[in-house]
Amino acid sequence: MKILVTGGAGFIGSAVIRHLVKETEHQVLNVDKLTYAGNLESLISISDHPRYHFSQTDICDHAALTRLFASFEPDVVMHLAAESHVDRSIDGPAEFIKTNIVGTYTLLEAARKYWQKLPEIKKSRFKFHHISTDEVYGDLEGTTDLFAETTPYLPSSPYSASKASSDHLVRAWHRTYGLPVVITNCSNNYGPYHFPEKLIPLMILNALEGKSLPVYGNGQQVRDWLFVEDHARALYQVATQGIVGETYNIGGWNEKQNIDVVKTICQILDELKPQLNGERYESLITFVNDRPGHDLRYAIDASKIERELGWKPQESFETGIRKTVKWYLDNLTWCHRVQDGSYQRERLGEAV
Repeated sequence: MKILVTGGAGFIGSAVIRHLVKETEHQVLNVDKLTYAGNLESLISISDHPRYHFSQTDICDHAALTRLFASFEPDVVMHLAAESHVDRSIDGPAEFIKTNIVGTYTLLEAARKYWQKLPEIKKSRFKFHHISTDEVYGDLEGTTDLFAETTPYLPSSPYSASKASSDHLVRAWHRTYGLPVVITNCSNNYGPYHFPEKLIPLMILNALEGKSLPVYGNGQQVRDWLFVEDHARALYQVATQGIVGETYNIGGWNEKQNIDVVKTICQILDELKPQLNGERYESLITFVNDRPGHDLRYAIDASKIERELGWKPQESFETGIRKTVKWYLDNLTWCHRVQDGSYQRERLGEAV
């Protein structure tokens, strides 16, 4: 089987490609524009593999996508390419509209035209897998509910609104044109090769350099944490076994307050890499003004994918976060190389 993966040089995309190349026999084409968060160093371990192929292509480029579909002839498309950072979407939403909405539309059209010309046997086996986020559902503040596949959409940020839009486009292309699609909505990912603008790698690297650990508001925002390699396994199962037209929520069953995540990182670093001055890393925590429209709680009900496809996360938060911290300690060279100078680990909001 041939699988075309968009955004394969990103955090989740690279985990998917490493899984596909190492754990399956499929041919894999990585289609990535290589923006600031996309880095081929995340794929060094499989870059020379004969079943791995790469094309530096923008998903907004219809002509280039058409050529790739014609030459590679994929059986499955796994669409992960997206602008994905809420802070950046608040500061500059235009790129999120372009990539997440226009880019998804362009990819859908290229895939539809390719699919419609396939022989009936290949046509019946083709699948377009759209990878999305739980942030499209909005906020669970004040409840003990979980996001289900039937939860109404109520996005809060330009990022989540752009992802909600792309989800709706995918469903429309299925209903209107019959394009065989599946959609997944995941909780917060963490793990190796995470670009250091997100909470966990940001805290690890700032702590190691003795910098402040900026936490939004009071740090009581709740997220459900999913180890990225568990997510990669889930995505492969959905792409190959998921029922066309269905949505699957993917979560780690690990609800944690942000402040507790930061304190856990500090405690692991105290053990593995104590500060030379003898102080505990928690002394570096600094609270900053909350960002606009910050959702208080996300939590995924992942029972459908467990029940129907047999997927379960293998890592608890305790095991996954320890593996993650240790990976960053062992791969600081990677961290330095992926930062091109445009991101300096700032958080929106002033210190309070």
